[in-house]
Amino acid sequence: MKILTKWLRDYLRAIPADDTQLAADLTLRGIAVDGVYSLGAGNDSLYEMDITTNRVDAMNHYGIAREAAAIYGVELKPLDFPLPEPQNPKTPFPVRIEAEDGCGRFTARVLRDVTIGASRDWFPGAEVATYFRLLGQKMISSAVDATNFAWLAMGHPTHAFDLDKIEGGIVVRRARQGEQLKTLDGVDRVLDADDLVVADHSKAVALAGVMGGWDTMITPGTRNVLIEAAWFDPMTVRRTARRHGLHTDASHRFERGADFNAPPVASALVSAILLANGGWIEGELVDARVEAFEERTARRKPIALELNEVRRILGRTADEEGIAAGTLEEVLKALGCGLAELPGSADSAKNNAAWQVTLPSWRLDLEREIDLIEEIARVYGYNRFANTLPAFGEGVQALPWAEKESSLRIALRTAGFHETISSTFCSAAEAALTAPQPGLAVPLGNPLSEEAGVLRPSLIPGMLTMVAGNLHRDVSDVRLFELGTVFSGSGDKVDECPAAAFAATGVVAEQSAMHPPRSIDFHDLKGAVEELLSAFETRVLYFDRFPAEAGLTPLWLHPYRAARVVVEGATVGWFGQLHPSEAAARKIKEPLLLGELYLDRLYKLPLRRPAAREISRFQSVRRDFSLVLDDRIPWERIDRALAGLEIPELVDWRVHEIFRDPRLGAGEYALLLGATFQASDRTLRDEELQLFQARVVEAVGKAGARLRA
Repeated sequence: MKILTKWLRDYLRAIPADDTQLAADLTLRGIAVDGVYSLGAGNDSLYEMDITTNRVDAMNHYGIAREAAAIYGVELKPLDFPLPEPQNPKTPFPVRIEAEDGCGRFTARVLRDVTIGASRDWFPGAEVATYFRLLGQKMISSAVDATNFAWLAMGHPTHAFDLDKIEGGIVVRRARQGEQLKTLDGVDRVLDADDLVVADHSKAVALAGVMGGWDTMITPGTRNVLIEAAWFDPMTVRRTARRHGLHTDASHRFERGADFNAPPVASALVSAILLANGGWIEGELVDARVEAFEERTARRKPIALELNEVRRILGRTADEEGIAAGTLEEVLKALGCGLAELPGSADSAKNNAAWQVTLPSWRLDLEREIDLIEEIARVYGYNRFANTLPAFGEGVQALPWAEKESSLRIALRTAGFHETISSTFCSAAEAALTAPQPGLAVPLGNPLSEEAGVLRPSLIPGMLTMVAGNLHRDVSDVRLFELGTVFSGSGDKVDECPAAAFAATGVVAEQSAMHPPRSIDFHDLKGAVEELLSAFETRVLYFDRFPAEAGLTPLWLHPYRAARVVVEGATVGWFGQLHPSEAAARKIKEPLLLGELYLDRLYKLPLRRPAAREISRFQSVRRDFSLVLDDRIPWERIDRALAGLEIPELVDWRVHEIFRDPRLGAGEYALLLGATFQASDRTLRDEELQLFQARVVEAVGKAGARLRA
């Protein structure tokens, strides 16, 4: 946002710093000035500022001036806009708040016989034409410029209605389903029953806190004006603005929590500017309030604050005296807090003083004692604290699963994967697609967007986003993994569990020059998963899948190209090819293989400890077996059969070739099995080898294989 130092200095009696130093001091205290631009002699400077969303009170000139006053301990001019006495007092203008859950305060003031024209510098402190010119702010008409001036000056949005186009009085209510309103941008909008509107006795005239209506806008022919200054519930304004795709200066501030006590002051400012060109006030200011909102904002409970606690948390300062009671009181009062010293809480030197601190209505971000302590440190200056390390009496303790997590990370990196970190949030649709169990997704109370409205129940949404981002930027070979936390729960209970996700697409370069590069396939990913699991001691480990019609395969996986990982009878993960519909939705044209492991289950297993053994000095012997198997018999069955022999001398077995031959039976294939025998204490004799070979043939025969003739 843009801030004029000329405007700031109108609110401050004297600032003992030039514009450059002021910018540095503000930035040091969290009110970031990104750029300082000179506007020429007599116009001072223009600040480009980056105000964080929790400091809506500083999104205006008076808020920044308040910060400067606190920093330098100078006097801040109060916001006081005297108005002429009302004429023709009569029955107050009718205002009714029906939607008490959406509007906390609504003020209305009637101005008669006003003149709508070009804006000018009305009076000191309201130099509309000068300030707008320096800011590059477009000037429209005196009424519109006056309302814009109010939020630029003090941060509170207001609105001006053509009073003659309002029927009856004002009602703040929920819209009727299907009700129509043409807003100031010229768009006819169909309203939802959840929308909060400002209406007269027959129609909606504005989207509350977002944008006014076309039918009641100020025109050059307007003579009677109704000034609205209100306070609307942040969540209500946010939902309405998002529903209609609107983001206005008003909604930006109301969504973040406006000042409950600002409406009468903002109304007076707008009225003073308009009346400077003629007109008069009819009746007193109408001020309708909802007590529940006032209790939560302007009349929050005081917070107890002790000087000793401030010193304990903040530590030593560069000044010998440290943070004294006087410094604390000066800072908090400058920020708008009220302080009442607790009786009997301090000695004569106020070394143990304590206060009840009343919170300012414009600082809704202050909720606890620690917030006040942070404010004291911020205004006092972080650079004025001594460079000391906090006391720490215990050594650093690793998490119970740290070693296992490190083992997984090393294995994945060794397999060629690159580690990534994705967002902790996902959309409700992504949560429903990837959650291991339905109905346990955890929605956020105040989401940043619909795409980040749920705590992720799986790492797959983030993994898909990252893979798609790489592929769409012409990165053809992608190998990514993430170790992170997933969330599930119901009610107020939220469970956090560790998980691992991995994905791969692209080309595999074979080590042999005889084999050209090929696309990564299901078995490559299966091999990576086996390598990961080999780090843990497992007695029962296998992969299986369910029939597609059973509906038990995760929705994000291809129903015919997926596998479940089962360890010790528990499902510890899934992997396979991405479902075609999900690939199409994310515009992923390449076959993508991915998977997820539930590490909370895997971490229950101990790590496999490497055991060194002496290398045999005696020669090994390899025997090959040409086997014929039915297509329905997987290698896993043969592997388990050989492992079950428990022959100490059988040190290795593996497949060297797989081939198909027309001379084989229909639905059969052949493989060349190589078995290696070696003893640690002797050279093996032929009769021993023949016995071992016979046992191997018997074992594979029971598994469904036969020797090829």
